[in-house]
Amino acid sequence: MSKRDPRTIILTLGRCLKLRCPACGRASVFERPFNLKERCPACGVIFKREEGFFVGAIMANVVATELLILVVYFLCLLLTNFGERIILTILFVIGISFPLAFYHHSWSLWLGLDHLIESLPRESRRQ
Repeated sequence: MSKRDPRTIILTLGRCLKLRCPACGRASVFERPFNLKERCPACGVIFKREEGFFVGAIMANVVATELLILVVYFLCLLLTNFGERIILTILFVIGISFPLAFYHHSWSLWLGLDHLIESLPRESRRQ
């Protein structure tokens, strides 16, 4: 299957949402909370890349948080009678909790996107 095949894209994104290796789907991307593995123990692709590689994942997390805050803000304005203080409290809680909850998924999706575009590098085997 080609990387542009819709089934490949859906399979890769599904693996990323499950926080699995985007290349093989057999191993977790994270060792423990907020700690990315160096590489996949099953297939050997390298997860930790050069300095600055995950700036895109951080940016995706920030943008997703901002979009969610905007959507919730407009929904509160349109659908509720909440006062300004209650709305700001709701938005504050979202602004603090959502980036933490979405952290692992943003990093995993960033790895998956890189895998779909140029393939993740594999660990070189020593002879």
